[in-house]
Amino acid sequence: MHLCLFEDDRVNRLRPLVESRPVYDLRLALRTIAETTRDAFASDGLVLHTRPSLAGSTAQAYPDALINTLPDGVDVLFVNGRFVADDESLIDRIQAQTETNDPRLFLHDDILVAAWLPDAAAHLSSDTLDRSALSPAAFDAPTTTVETATLVERPWDLLDTLPTALHRDVAARTTVPPAGALPSRHHATVHESVVAVDPGRIHLGTGAAIKPGAILNATDGPIVVDDNATIHERAVLNGPCYVGPKSQIKVGADIENSAFGYYCKVGGEVHDSILHSLSNKSHPGFLGHSYLGQWCNLGADTNTSNLKNDYGEVRAYAPADQQLVDTGRQFAGLFMGDHSKCGINTMFNTGTIVGTCCNVFGGDFPPRYLPPFSWGGPSQGFTTYRLDKALDVADTVMGRRDTALTDANATLLRDLFKRTEEERDQHHD
Repeated sequence: MHLCLFEDDRVNRLRPLVESRPVYDLRLALRTIAETTRDAFASDGLVLHTRPSLAGSTAQAYPDALINTLPDGVDVLFVNGRFVADDESLIDRIQAQTETNDPRLFLHDDILVAAWLPDAAAHLSSDTLDRSALSPAAFDAPTTTVETATLVERPWDLLDTLPTALHRDVAARTTVPPAGALPSRHHATVHESVVAVDPGRIHLGTGAAIKPGAILNATDGPIVVDDNATIHERAVLNGPCYVGPKSQIKVGADIENSAFGYYCKVGGEVHDSILHSLSNKSHPGFLGHSYLGQWCNLGADTNTSNLKNDYGEVRAYAPADQQLVDTGRQFAGLFMGDHSKCGINTMFNTGTIVGTCCNVFGGDFPPRYLPPFSWGGPSQGFTTYRLDKALDVADTVMGRRDTALTDANATLLRDLFKRTEEERDQHHD
């Protein structure tokens, strides 16, 4: 059996986080959606369906997968890329169907969650995976309606799934830590002065380093400090938390209920937030109930409001809808696309959406929505960030972490720049 993760016609509701990646690459906690789904459904091969503009970069990220192509003579389980595989009973129902020769669709509120199609290529039109979105209409099979299924719909939905994802991912990806105090774990380096509360729920990867005076409190949930990650002096981590490989938690940081992917640098106060990977919030300042993509950088003393003064529900701009929408949340902060940066003393209002490749500087609050490739600040206004300059900066930043801006990356960003010209005309001064 092959597993095919696909994108449907609602992925754009997750902008800006999906402007430069397929939806199944969004980080949930320790794992992405794709990793969670692949762990739930064992398969012999991987097929990835994505929007044409992302095909090149997706192929680069998944060299062993087929991109927008079905193999001949193979049974395929199609799973929605927005589906979070957190319901064991539903997973078991879908898995049981794959042990039959009977095709079947699983729908929730008329949304395709999964489709089992034996000998898929023989029953689908040759251009099925060339479409930018898949829907139930693409498949001719009986349907089963499922009452519940977790499908991320908006960027802030990822904050709702974060606490349970942290617990679920620790159970799926770690083993029981060895008994005894943290300094006795010789695969890591832990100073004798480190305070560990409930050490049986603290997981340290190979080469992890915990510096003097750090406090790791796992009373409210597990803490994972992955391979070669560093927790610096006097940093405080309150679980559940995940610190990805090579990431650094800076001196005096205050971290709670958050997940940071590969090679992030995090300082100040960060609560209930996700940094996808390769992004920095190195300095003092508050980040709460927020999600940053890759290659982002927040300048020193950047602060994010995550609660309105009247304690009311936060509204946020939805680029796909071209209007403000209710988040259903009392707490919502900053949602920032890949390769975006802000200067020192930047202040982000509740429910701010910053698109891909934005450069924000100057004090005061920028607008609550900035389209991709916005450049400027509140005092002088915003204009278009020159494409050549944006690509040069991306190349420089990626090079600092031994990564190249490939032709596929650059092509993706050029395409996004062109597709969002009208948005910039509408929103810039």
